Amino acid sequence: MSAEILFLAHRIPFPPNRGDKIRSHHILRRLARIAPVHVGCFADDDADLAEEVELASLCRSYRLMRRTKPLVLAGLQAVWAGCPISVTAFDDGSMAAYVREVLAAGRIGTIYVFSSQMGQYVPDDFAGRVIMDFVDVDSAKFDAYGVRQRGPMGWINAREGRLLRAEEARLAARADVSLLISHMEAELFRSRLTPAELARARVKVLGNGIDSDFFDPALVSAEAQMQEQSGPRLIFTGQMDYPPNIAAVERVAKHILPLVRDKVPGASFHIVGRNPSDAVTALGAAAGVHVWGRVEDIRPWLKASDMALVPLDIARGVQNKVLEAMAMELPVVLTGAAATGINALANHHFAVADSDAGLAALVVELAGNPQGAKIMGQDARRLVVKKQSWQSALDPLVAMMGEDPRPWRDAA
Repeated sequence: MSAEILFLAHRIPFPPNRGDKIRSHHILRRLARIAPVHVGCFADDDADLAEEVELASLCRSYRLMRRTKPLVLAGLQAVWAGCPISVTAFDDGSMAAYVREVLAAGRIGTIYVFSSQMGQYVPDDFAGRVIMDFVDVDSAKFDAYGVRQRGPMGWINAREGRLLRAEEARLAARADVSLLISHMEAELFRSRLTPAELARARVKVLGNGIDSDFFDPALVSAEAQMQEQSGPRLIFTGQMDYPPNIAAVERVAKHILPLVRDKVPGASFHIVGRNPSDAVTALGAAAGVHVWGRVEDIRPWLKASDMALVPLDIARGVQNKVLEAMAMELPVVLTGAAATGINALANHHFAVADSDAGLAALVVELAGNPQGAKIMGQDARRLVVKKQSWQSALDPLVAMMGEDPRPWRDAA
């Protein structure tokens, strides 16, 4: 059987500037070192389309499609077909045609599927190896939204969680191996399968890493605009139209920062990330809050900060924003959910609390102990350099690619 690989992703893995694209970027590059790779993926916008040259330089063939289907249309189609909206949104005839064309040539030995939205393109009769990278448990996220929200959105999210769970179970049965980003996510995934579904699934962990050579505070200067602001300067980074990130920064601006400023009046909070929603932009009117939006390079902003504050309530998988801050020697104050999957010691490599008052108290404590905060940041960087590199994180992938497809299933 040929060793060529078909890699399917819901977003182009370039540039590696958000959580899912960071992971898919490094996995694709590792796969390209193993065998020739063909890639099918989608672009969200013109900036994604501009990265086509990077894709072309790495792959034997590719199909990059601009995703233009309106969410309302995807929703109507999904309701009619009884499918998850997040799957229907990525249903595209041209992508399906590309997959058929590549497979018809007979050179593909492995299909690597990045995200559950792309599993729909794997033919039932494909005889090679199928690796399904769920990353984290999307259905659980929608379940949580459904519980928290009321009215139509609550119903929509509850439906999405239910149908996406069924799709995850189907894909896990189809795949030779199903990958999750952490042991906690893997256990959550298993717990949502029935005994019969679990018997047909082979669930493994493939963690995230960090490019600590790139995220090195010695390589950049602090961002001047941010350094001009009063301190201690607290930072939150990420995609700022993503609901869990929106909820986190609203929590800081409305609840945590006022508690901090009662003790440290000069404290400021800085929201740095793409596509801030209207709700996020409005937070800039609050005392001490600054919304910077998209920046070309996050490292100078991290270097200009005194600590990262990451109070995520709903967090799936390993948070790249936490690893990046740790690599940049920032002390990190975060919730238990945001610390998931990072093999670090609380109160040594980062500081953990879950209540608003607890998080505020940790920020105040670190602000009053600059030497202790500096030591925490240095210890955090040493940890990620030693244990969280992409090289070590992806080593298990090489062995997975060498396994015979589905021997365990045939034996069952």
